[in-house]
Amino acid sequence: MGSSLAFLLGVLQLLAATMAAYKKWIPNTNFETTSNWDKGRVPCASDVIHFEKDEVVSVFVRSTHALTDMYLPLNGEFLLASGSGFTAFDGSWDPGCGSGAVLSFGNAEQHSWFNPELWQDVSSRVDLEPAGRIFLLDEERVPCQYDHVIFQPETSFRVNLDSSRRVIPVQSISLMGQELSSAEAWAEYLRGPSAAWQFHGNATLQVTGTRCPHSSGCACGNSQDGDRICASLLRAEGCPALSCHSPLRPLGHCCGVCGAVVTLDFKPEFDLQQYRDRVVQAWLSLPRYAGVQMAISKVHRAQTFLGLLPRSSTPVIQIVLVDGEAGTQTGTAAEQLAADIMGDIAQHGEALGIPGGSVEVATGSALGGQAAIHASRQIASGTVLGLLFALLLLGALLYLHKKGKLRLQALHLPRLWNRAEDLNSPEPESGKGFDNPMFDVELPGAGSVEETLQEMASEGHQVFYINPLYDPSETET
Repeated sequence: MGSSLAFLLGVLQLLAATMAAYKKWIPNTNFETTSNWDKGRVPCASDVIHFEKDEVVSVFVRSTHALTDMYLPLNGEFLLASGSGFTAFDGSWDPGCGSGAVLSFGNAEQHSWFNPELWQDVSSRVDLEPAGRIFLLDEERVPCQYDHVIFQPETSFRVNLDSSRRVIPVQSISLMGQELSSAEAWAEYLRGPSAAWQFHGNATLQVTGTRCPHSSGCACGNSQDGDRICASLLRAEGCPALSCHSPLRPLGHCCGVCGAVVTLDFKPEFDLQQYRDRVVQAWLSLPRYAGVQMAISKVHRAQTFLGLLPRSSTPVIQIVLVDGEAGTQTGTAAEQLAADIMGDIAQHGEALGIPGGSVEVATGSALGGQAAIHASRQIASGTVLGLLFALLLLGALLYLHKKGKLRLQALHLPRLWNRAEDLNSPEPESGKGFDNPMFDVELPGAGSVEETLQEMASEGHQVFYINPLYDPSETET
């Protein structure tokens, strides 16, 4: 027991020095844990203990237990602490046990790695953070790719690793009082006798032994399993109703929130931890923001084509601010803190490595900033949808025309334009006349029109023209 306490103290001291993220697995399959038994109590001497024969389980036993009878699984293990074990019940009266009952061990198969409620964050810096003021996004409540994972010493457990990925990376894993921080050490553990009973599912854990290489932080890396995380967290209840207008949905979070979301661009020299401490010390610890909670991390924001089609993603710093206000005041304290943060960035952003940012707000007030943002989004969405519909309609017309099912009348705009230019052009300097667009007859330049007509008549020529407005047969009388 003393070695376990020393191990935990060592972990916490290392935690405070390095500010690494540590996530501790909560449930266990210990024999002495009351919640592992269907009767809600530890078996006593008069009880009959029942394990399903097909149950796969690892059970840690801390002390000695007298038994009347026990049905064991076909595939499992019992880990016995020093001085622990089982003895046969001698039939003596046990006033605390009564006549006995059948107790069944609970099924741990559904304890999912991606259930945020089964993890506890033990990496808070109490010297800088006001108690309970920093929270994690739902995807970050599950171990991220650079986190340290802790399974409590002197416990047994079983974890379902079903995932949308083949490999789930973490920086290190501590179990049975031993820290494994390299791929080689982890591979050796997996070859041991206990790993098969502790971990199951379609994915495998990978210990990388590497920390996040960027001062600006690293994205958690759980977005591929975001749906699985939200399904485990919400189950059939769904998201709670909120009192603000158009709640915000932060990246990496399962439900909407009332308050503000600040999105920051950053330069390579930006330091996430230093900026986080700056926000906490400068504003979050002030009495007027006593009810505000903050989550700050690097996330990947999707880039889209025309606001609809996914194209790529870009990393940004996301600050989520929520408060404990109610009614029309919901989110107003968070909104004010977001304004303070943006004002500070306007003055000191370049020195902090923050070239710019944006704010979205959702409050209980009808005049909340989110209303205007929401309206502008609707206008932009309507414009994009209208443009997309026009392009689809044009494509459909061209397709039908190509198939011969639709005839499109071509407009000879260039010819009309050229003709208009001809009509507006100045008279030529030569005396050869001009092309008459109505008669298509070239008149000689010498003399007047009347003289020319008389000359042509004296020579016996007929003078006529085709009138485009009448049928030629109608001119014959």
